[in-house]
Amino acid sequence: MRKTGRMIAALLITAVSCGALAGCGGDESSYKSLDSATAAEVAEIASQSELLTGELENKTIKWMANWDINPDATGKNVPIELAIFQSRYGGKVEFTNVDWNTRFDALANAINGGTGIDFFPASDLDTIPRGAIKEMFAPIDDYIDFEDPLFKDMKPIMDRFVWKDKHYVIVNSVSGDNCVVIYNRDTMEENGLEDPAKLFAEGKWDWKAFQNHLKQFVDPEDGRWGIDGWWFEAGLSATCGVPYIDLKDGKLINNLKDPAIERLQNWMYELGTSKAVAIGVDEWGWEAKPNYIGEGKSLFYPCGCWALYNNTWKNDFGENAMFVPMPKDPDASEYYIPCGLDGYVMVKGGQNPEGVAKFAACKRLATTNERAKELGTQQFYDDYGWTEEMVEMSKKLNEMAAANPYYDFFKAVSTDITDILDSNENGIRSAAKGNLKWSEVVGAIYSTIDAYLKQYNG
Repeated sequence: MRKTGRMIAALLITAVSCGALAGCGGDESSYKSLDSATAAEVAEIASQSELLTGELENKTIKWMANWDINPDATGKNVPIELAIFQSRYGGKVEFTNVDWNTRFDALANAINGGTGIDFFPASDLDTIPRGAIKEMFAPIDDYIDFEDPLFKDMKPIMDRFVWKDKHYVIVNSVSGDNCVVIYNRDTMEENGLEDPAKLFAEGKWDWKAFQNHLKQFVDPEDGRWGIDGWWFEAGLSATCGVPYIDLKDGKLINNLKDPAIERLQNWMYELGTSKAVAIGVDEWGWEAKPNYIGEGKSLFYPCGCWALYNNTWKNDFGENAMFVPMPKDPDASEYYIPCGLDGYVMVKGGQNPEGVAKFAACKRLATTNERAKELGTQQFYDDYGWTEEMVEMSKKLNEMAAANPYYDFFKAVSTDITDILDSNENGIRSAAKGNLKWSEVVGAIYSTIDAYLKQYNG
């Protein structure tokens, strides 16, 4: 028999205030909980939805990552999906914190030790096929019904992450937040440059506009720098629409000789040899300096929106910071951007795959239910201090990602392939650093990459 919204709300408030926050560390009593009105509304959504079915015998799911789903010391609220999971199933997420750089080693140790980690983030886009090849992750096919209304819309994206005829990634949503151009409007105005957000709205934000801004602004001798950060090469690469390494029908594909990639890389070589790139050049050194955006010393900081998913982003980027998508490739048929995804992989040896599937269903409900989406959006204002324009830009990015989903697998196969391709010497970063033209890069690494892919394809 369905429980009333009031009863579930009471249970939810109790669960949140008591803190199903295992592994967070710090003073959990100071962590945020939903206000009573929001908690009651979330509980009503959870209780009334016919899309959430069944019950959970084992109510705890074990999550390993370098970030917590639960509220933590950063001041974020209870995520709506977690509130729904707690309310509808009495669920709890037990968190194991790991360092991002060694997370795969930590997971392998946990699997070998039989600790029963249930799920792991797929949002870094480096889990599949790597983790399937190494048998670290389990297929999701037995636990996710692809015809379920909650998951049906995501099946085309989940089909992108098939290995040996099995699906491995539970995709909750496609996002356009994987790499954006962060900038400061005061810097644009003070230097007579058009606001990139305005150019984007007018359909004029492309490679040419991006490069023209850099040409007008950059003068290292005067302390004015161009592109900072570690992510711009891959971010710009996405705009041509062709991934370096693709995964189609369970097979890895080598696109290093594709003409679109060569055109993209030749343009990045122009940037790299015209002092447009700051990091790694001259006295700048190899340290990212996001605070230079807020100080007006650098122009663009291409980075994932995660840099703005906090309440301290103004300390680096300034009060008048804004972001836009990576600039459009003027010769591409569509406006491609580096896409992200929110999703999970199930860990081999996990003790509660059913619980992970139920939690994913709660996430999908939070993503698709209109009122739940509104509550989730409100957290951008409350937790991060975003403006309405920033929220609207985020929505637009997600629409662009859904229209033209782009994923590159060059970091998702093996450390050998990643080390070769993600390098300044002879990889995808080489041209942007002014080291090698793309034809030289391809000549040096193509056959090696091809041999690795053939080995993994079997």
